[in-house]
Amino acid sequence: MMALPKGDGAPRHVPVLLSEVVSALGDIEGCTVLDGTFGAGGYTRAFLDAGAAVIAVDRDPDAIAAGQALAAGSAGRLALVEGRFSELDAHAQASGHAGVDAVVLDLGVSSMQLDEAERGFSFRSDGPLDMRMEQQGLSAADVVNQMPQRDLTRVIGILGEEKRASSVSRAIAERRKERPFERTSDLAAVVEKVVGRSFKGKQIHPATRTFQALRIYVNRELDEVVEALAAAERALLPGGRLVVVTFHSLEDRIVKRFLAERSRTRAGGSRHLPEAEVPPATFELIARGAVDPTEAEVAANPRARSAKLRAARRTDAPAREIDPRELGAPRVVAPGQWEEVKP
Repeated sequence: MMALPKGDGAPRHVPVLLSEVVSALGDIEGCTVLDGTFGAGGYTRAFLDAGAAVIAVDRDPDAIAAGQALAAGSAGRLALVEGRFSELDAHAQASGHAGVDAVVLDLGVSSMQLDEAERGFSFRSDGPLDMRMEQQGLSAADVVNQMPQRDLTRVIGILGEEKRASSVSRAIAERRKERPFERTSDLAAVVEKVVGRSFKGKQIHPATRTFQALRIYVNRELDEVVEALAAAERALLPGGRLVVVTFHSLEDRIVKRFLAERSRTRAGGSRHLPEAEVPPATFELIARGAVDPTEAEVAANPRARSAKLRAARRTDAPAREIDPRELGAPRVVAPGQWEEVKP
């Protein structure tokens, strides 16, 4: 998200691909939209301006608290819910809606979380090594200081797609023998010593992938994405639209595979095997492939550079069970035990 001025002089956050999201939804006047990632309320404001009622969900209590003024001025059209988007169908029902007309998911970490040093999400500002969206449970410091080196290698390598994961985890394990990691700048400095030279001349910071991996692990982000897609399938009314904005390859692969599998009407066959029957498609793709941000948006907001938008329309077919393995989602079953799914 990027901050823009609004009429009252206060900063206003505008989500990535905002106009593209609104376009993908179509006419939502009088409709009920579930914004699964409220954040600073940028999408929600646009949906309210378009005449929709909004159920806005966020697992971060700070985001819900900051949204109270917007809810108070919405004439009853905005319901704020503190919770996970993996349970968005239950949140809709608790808000009095058996189904909704649209679900929008803006995945990853919000700008407010990145910009607030005390939340510990970013290496660009020194802060406690935290990264917990819900501000409770296992922190990034707990993982870095306590996880066995072998498991730490897998977290960084699989969830961060860091090619030098083994070297990074070894450096972390050696340093934590002297003293525990407590600050983001401390961890970033250790990672930079290991990865720094290979990133010379590139925009990405050497610690980016390691921090991404820890954040995803601490917040169970990929499991949440899988469960949210299934929940959206259950919550959407026939003709309702699902719009998802992703920011890295792991989550985008999950969304892409989900929509491809759920919109499939024919099974692949061959000369030797007949085509197998497939369940009725639960979604129809609104557009094939992903929508990327414009050059102008990336220039104005560098955080948009890796964003992709995918959208589909719900059919009247019944919702189906979901298998995370089919979507290529690596899952941590228990400490030291992984269900690793190859791309």
